[in-house]
Amino acid sequence: MDETQHEPAGLLARGKRILRAVSELAQARLELFLVELREERIRLFDTLLLVALCVVCVVMTLAVVTFTLVVIFWDGQRILVLTLLALAYATGAGVSFWTLRNRLRRWEAFAATLEQIKKDRACFEKQS
Repeated sequence: MDETQHEPAGLLARGKRILRAVSELAQARLELFLVELREERIRLFDTLLLVALCVVCVVMTLAVVTFTLVVIFWDGQRILVLTLLALAYATGAGVSFWTLRNRLRRWEAFAATLEQIKKDRACFEKQS
């Protein structure tokens, strides 16, 4: 009878250890996720700030360049200059949009967390 009494205690202790390990694992993954979330938020804010600054500078530069070229070619070719500048601006906008779209498609947020979850899953599959 002593042996049967030790087995449930052993199973109970093993179950507690497994639950504790799963709990610690979940806590570690949650902490990693929160750290990455904080980093993503900071990176996103920095990116948006730089984009806003870049847009303001580009718009001001384009306005001054356009005005300067129209003044230079006012007497003879102002329509041609305005048309060429409009085409150049449209091309720049198209290239920028295409680049942004491709970058957003490849954006991988929380890559480290997802990688750790995949490793954990693989480890558990090997053990079972």
